[in-house]
Amino acid sequence: MQGTSLLEEGLALMGLGMGFVFVFLTVLVIVTTLMSLVIRRFAPEPPAPAATPTRSPASARQDDELMAVIGAALHRYRQRHRR
Repeated sequence: MQGTSLLEEGLALMGLGMGFVFVFLTVLVIVTTLMSLVIRRFAPEPPAPAATPTRSPASARQDDELMAVIGAALHRYRQRHRR
């Protein structure tokens, strides 16, 4: 008799604990959703993305020159620090 009563009490306590956690998480999801809706309603509109400028030939030439300089620096570094 004592073992059965203890098992029933344990199962009741487990059910109560799991029920409490389920209710808490449900309320948490609902509150988070409502807060998101309120923030979305009163928040200002995000600014429109700026148009990307087109690259001029001078800019492309500078990029090519920069890539050449970086490549030369990497080549020199790797030659000096070989294992």
